[in-house]
Amino acid sequence: MKDFQEKYDVFQSALEIPEPWYVFHHELAKEEKTLHIYIEYRSGAEFSCPNCGGPGCKVHDIQDQNRTWRHLDFWQYRTLLHARMPRVKCNACGKIRTVVIDWARPGAGFSLFFEHHVLSLMIEMPVAAVARKVGEHDTRLWRVFHHYVDKAMEDMDISNVTRIAMDETSRARGHKYVTFFIDADTKRLIFATTGKGSSVLQEFCLFLDTKGVSQSQIKEFCCDMSPSFISGIEENFPNASITFDKFHVMKMVNEALDQVRRQEQVSQPELKSSRYVWLKNEENLTEKQANTFTKLKDMDLATGRAYRMKISLQKMWSRSYIISDIYFEEWYNWAIRSQLEPMIEVAKSLNKHKDGILRWFITRMTNGLLEGVNSLVQAAKRKARGYRSNDNLIAMAYATVNKLDLIRES
Repeated sequence: MKDFQEKYDVFQSALEIPEPWYVFHHELAKEEKTLHIYIEYRSGAEFSCPNCGGPGCKVHDIQDQNRTWRHLDFWQYRTLLHARMPRVKCNACGKIRTVVIDWARPGAGFSLFFEHHVLSLMIEMPVAAVARKVGEHDTRLWRVFHHYVDKAMEDMDISNVTRIAMDETSRARGHKYVTFFIDADTKRLIFATTGKGSSVLQEFCLFLDTKGVSQSQIKEFCCDMSPSFISGIEENFPNASITFDKFHVMKMVNEALDQVRRQEQVSQPELKSSRYVWLKNEENLTEKQANTFTKLKDMDLATGRAYRMKISLQKMWSRSYIISDIYFEEWYNWAIRSQLEPMIEVAKSLNKHKDGILRWFITRMTNGLLEGVNSLVQAAKRKARGYRSNDNLIAMAYATVNKLDLIRES
């Protein structure tokens, strides 16, 4: 009898099964490569009320069939825990409820130890690879991941948020987008949703409502010049100001510059394959690109003039707020007189959004941190070889960008 008890004490100690539960039997099915461990509660056991938490509740009945939970593998054997779940009647609140166990979440098919193990793998590995490794369908693993990410995000305090940086990223080909909302001060990803139109601002409003944050609390947005973003902000956050991302501004100018180069290379073949020579700053050129730039910069090229306009606007960001208005006006007049159609068009577009562009000198807000977010998300996406749903991508973004401690949450 002593040897029998010691044998099961090893399982009980390893599984960390608390009283009044104990391991009373196990079966090793070698053909199935599965270890079955059976758990029971002691006769006369009392439990806490699952409804009000009151102590000393006696077993009322056992209506449920045996429940099963996947546990950590025991050596090479897949391990399953089995137990009958009693219901207790609470004298304090009068409710009859199924007891809550310590080794698994209510309704979960995995033990907490197994979920802990899976989460540690999912953070480091593609989920499909984790599923193969542990022998479970990845859909079940995603459910575990979503549970702990949702819990961590629900606990996130955003009561002091006032400044938001927003941008979209593609989930897959075919214009499938996800829009991110970042707290510009804490650098946390506080909300993400499918799409990139003005409707995402309405969804952000609803999210703030669930967190008890008033729309009027949001004073600043930073975004690109997407008309849908602008209209969405103006409609849903009428008291907020918009700063247009300076990196997006320079991206637009670079695109116009490259259009000038493409048009000119028809008559100036020397410009072929020189795209990055003009898009990079001179100090960032490779030795080969620097040699090409040296040969081209003194030629009377339209591309060279467009390049000088780009460099001139780039220097505006190092000027003071006091002269920024005058500086931009001079640059604009230069661009529209340039007779370079792409530069004229981009200058007109920037002039329409002049106030938002120059607001950077007040807020210093950019979407540079969102570029970092996009890099993390795209890296995770490549690692996973794509996500089957936006929800999965968003959950992984929350966990990765915010460095959520999902293992602690588990």
